[in-house]
Amino acid sequence: MLNYVRAFQTAPFARFFLNSLIITAMSTAVIVATSTVAGYVFGKFRFPGDTPIFMLFLATAILPLETYMVPLYLTMRNWHWINTYPGMVAPYLVMSFGVFIMRQYFSTALPDELLDAARIDGASEWRMFVRIAVPAAASHMAAVAIFAAIQAWTGFIWPLIIASSQDMYTIEVGLAFFQQRYTIDYGAITAGATVSALPIIAVFLVFRRHITEGIAFSGFR
Repeated sequence: MLNYVRAFQTAPFARFFLNSLIITAMSTAVIVATSTVAGYVFGKFRFPGDTPIFMLFLATAILPLETYMVPLYLTMRNWHWINTYPGMVAPYLVMSFGVFIMRQYFSTALPDELLDAARIDGASEWRMFVRIAVPAAASHMAAVAIFAAIQAWTGFIWPLIIASSQDMYTIEVGLAFFQQRYTIDYGAITAGATVSALPIIAVFLVFRRHITEGIAFSGFR
């Protein structure tokens, strides 16, 4: 218990925790929205080049952040987004794996006949998406949200680079407070790491069923 008290006294851990919550919430909401819309388009519409475009989109998953970190940072500087929440969440707005999960669900589990019946009744494409596709894919959207939340919560390199003041540090970056030049406060850093891991563990335990369902419908066996 003493280590936890010392961790919060040594660094403004409550502020770091709040920053991580804000960034994670923003990233998760945008990723769920973009993944659902893109997955629906790729899964239910046919247009010239749809398969190559989807494959090219999936190929971006193999590119680590380090490969485009410098141009992204320069872009954030030009937009005056350095040390801001929009700048910190910028790399976490689209997730190719989330689009893949949603596309697999819409293409295999949502019957075309259901959408055709709605079209005959006069429903617009947007109304079918909102009233039929989104409610039917709620479980898979939850799975995407979990993966997105983990990705944003555990981010380290980008928040370390884009945050120029201590008030904007995330909890992962804040753990560096306990590492000095020649010594490391192992008790405090362990307590801080435990606090950092608790939200992700809690989310996984509560929504683990959605992860299983989402991966099952994505095509992995």
